[in-house]
Amino acid sequence: METGSDVVHGYPHIETVRASINAIYKRLSYDTVHTFSTSVLPADVAFADVDDLYLGVQRVARAMVQHLRLPDARIIVSFRDMHHAANVELAAGPEYFIELNSRFKNHRQDIGAALAHEVMHVYLHRLDLSFQGTRDNEILTDTATTYLGAGWLLLDAFREDAVSSQKLGYLTPEEFGYVLAKRAMVFGEDPSPWFTSPQAYTAYTAGRTLARRDGQQPPLTASGWAGRRRYARDRRSVQDRGVPDGAGTAPDGVAYAFEGHAPLRVTFPCPTCHQRIRVPVRGRVRARCSLCRTVLDCDT
Repeated sequence: METGSDVVHGYPHIETVRASINAIYKRLSYDTVHTFSTSVLPADVAFADVDDLYLGVQRVARAMVQHLRLPDARIIVSFRDMHHAANVELAAGPEYFIELNSRFKNHRQDIGAALAHEVMHVYLHRLDLSFQGTRDNEILTDTATTYLGAGWLLLDAFREDAVSSQKLGYLTPEEFGYVLAKRAMVFGEDPSPWFTSPQAYTAYTAGRTLARRDGQQPPLTASGWAGRRRYARDRRSVQDRGVPDGAGTAPDGVAYAFEGHAPLRVTFPCPTCHQRIRVPVRGRVRARCSLCRTVLDCDT
């Protein structure tokens, strides 16, 4: 987990983020994901300057362990000077060792964010859930931390002004906002009152706009006029020329693809978990995602 003075904005990792949400549902299941319907609350990680540093760190670490239902994981936290914000030693357990950057001794309000990410590493390690490569695996960890209710702390650690900036984690602020918005749509939870950083709220609203757009793509009935018009044009083109057996046709710049011919089918990502859904092209249909159980109204 790194800190940096040059904050990248936008959505450079969005496809890996979406793949991470899909992987979380596949590995945990719908029922397990929904046991995380309540986020870590600000009171759980409050850390006053008058609190004893080491007792406070252990208390916050214990709150993260309890949130992720890791009763057998004892977290031992220490501080040292290093480039990264934090590091965790993933051994067989039952004890796990986390090192925090010494600067957190004077920035206690961000200790919860750092521990959330590192304890999630422990959780994913126990699940045997990982991606290939350090970059993608860290994106998975940030996404899981956020989607399972502790990542609002990571976004709240983002601060930026004309002369300085701070960000924890590998996702951009807007990508954190996107995942938080995805979570909010599923659980009906509004994290915005918890933000102490105004830049965090701005990033959340930007990410929420993109998250809502996922549910407004054809063939979903919530898609806009322009999207429906393009979808109809692409459908006519495929129907006129056909689709070779065993092949699929995905028009440029869209998430849906056509396949088969008797009947013609369209596949598209579920706006909740990004699992590919396949439905016949026959007008109005209702589809239910088998992974996250979202019911979708479609006009194919």
